[in-house]
Amino acid sequence: MGKKKMKKGMLLIVGIAILFCRLPAAGADPNELGDIKQQISALENRTAALEEKQKAEANPTDFRAYWKEGLNFDSQDGSFKLKIGGRLHTDWFWSSEDNAIKSNVGEQEDGTEVRRARIYFSGLIYDNVEYKLQLDFAGAEVAFKDAYLGITDFPLGKLRMGQFYEPFGLETMTSSNYVTFIERSLTTALAPERQTGFMLYNTYYDDRVYGAVGVFRETDDEGENVDDGGYNITGRIATLPIYENKGESLLQVGAAYSIRNPDDTLRIRQRPEAHLANYFVDTGTLTSDGENLLGLESAWVNGPLSLQAEYILADADRIGSPDASFNGYYVQGSYFLTGEHRNYNTKEAIFGRVKPNKNYSYGGGPGAWEVKARYSELDLSDNNVTGSELNNITAGLNWYLNPNTRIMWDYVHADKDDVGQADMLMMRLQFDF
Repeated sequence: MGKKKMKKGMLLIVGIAILFCRLPAAGADPNELGDIKQQISALENRTAALEEKQKAEANPTDFRAYWKEGLNFDSQDGSFKLKIGGRLHTDWFWSSEDNAIKSNVGEQEDGTEVRRARIYFSGLIYDNVEYKLQLDFAGAEVAFKDAYLGITDFPLGKLRMGQFYEPFGLETMTSSNYVTFIERSLTTALAPERQTGFMLYNTYYDDRVYGAVGVFRETDDEGENVDDGGYNITGRIATLPIYENKGESLLQVGAAYSIRNPDDTLRIRQRPEAHLANYFVDTGTLTSDGENLLGLESAWVNGPLSLQAEYILADADRIGSPDASFNGYYVQGSYFLTGEHRNYNTKEAIFGRVKPNKNYSYGGGPGAWEVKARYSELDLSDNNVTGSELNNITAGLNWYLNPNTRIMWDYVHADKDDVGQADMLMMRLQFDF
């Protein structure tokens, strides 16, 4: 581009110089002066034409490639975007439980697993159509996770269609790459997961208020409908009464509600906060023609210190039996020993990537170090449903070597009400981009 500009400038300079050499002496024929002016005008027009040609050669659909927490391709005008990303979560698990737990839920085995091995493609088409396809290779079969299209300038907000998380809860909506603990809390047993449907969402008041509502149907990991029942209607609102210094100090308060129509059956069960553990609490299969969920959420960040809490209530309308209510909650806190803070995504009302002040290098930066603790409780017993109650105390340490790499250590003490206790230790190596 620089050489073309130089060539254009030299052409103009040389042309003008030649014309000046041909300037007539005083008293020359006025017609000759007019001819020279016409030649200068023609030269200027030619220069302008060269500029237009250069602009045309800079095709707006030409892509530039760059790395920004993933491999990105953007068109020159920004109307087309593609990002290729992925994650790898590898876990280690050790457990010790008393005899009562062994006889009640079975003996737990130490082990390792690839918890997640995913790749995704996301981006933008013609400025206003977003897309994402995310596949998980960690299981025996490839599973669809996110698979959706969206319109970013739809009336009243943004429209998303396909398979994705129903808008319910702060912890559930936050990516597994960015949650504070290796596993989410016990309350996720009550929260909706990814389903197929459509959702309208937007932010208001300078991104201080987030709202979303959607209609969904139950689907499996292949995106196929598995429920002959009705539709689920789910909505979430999250507000930021306090948001200062780009999220270094914030207070978030939110709520969610879901009206659900299962296919005559409902089952809720949960492990301790360790994926390789056995299920400790289980309602069994219940006959139900409907379920209503209420979720309350809050988070507070003040520099390196953060607190977060949620409560979920599930009311099940049973067939031929008294209705039953189940509930769960958690309270957690974390502190960055190296001074960082949790980053908050105001467009989605969730937490995002932690960026160390200094990336780890031998003899150089320490990375980011975060200590953490959480208490959570889940009660699945009510009106002749004896799913039992489970309490967890989880504590641990996170080491962020850089924005894309994290090592996590969690200790979990699980107490099944009136049965027994178990202690578990976990470690995760995580890389995402």
